Amino acid sequence: MSSQTSLSGHCLCGAVTVSATLVQRDVGACHCATCRRWGGGPLLAVECEDQVTFSGEAQIGVYASSDWAERGFCKVCGTHLFYRLREQAFYALPVGLFDEQQGWDLNREVFIDQKPSYYGFAQPTLQLTGEELFALHGAS
Repeated sequence: MSSQTSLSGHCLCGAVTVSATLVQRDVGACHCATCRRWGGGPLLAVECEDQVTFSGEAQIGVYASSDWAERGFCKVCGTHLFYRLREQAFYALPVGLFDEQQGWDLNREVFIDQKPSYYGFAQPTLQLTGEELFALHGAS
């Protein structure tokens, strides 16, 4: 899908809602150790730039998970809300937040070099190591 799509969703308790405009309905899986520790498995997320709005902002907690990024969660129910870069317009939103759960395409995996052997996806995807991902985005 290449046209923009506006979607909405919410946390488990409904204290926080999210609206986002996506260019594509692509889902990526992050296998980094931080994402796996955060959620107990890979983060399955959609990417947005700055076209994301939240309501219930008083209920959003933010944790600085690295020098370059932070993670948001609902303070009431603990639902993971976002991974975002601190100095760029970039959000990764867990795909499960959205009310619409049809029409997604899991097509990429990052930090494949950190993926444990006890799980795997059936469909073929673009797979990048952490080093390849950072090189692609000009980071070190």
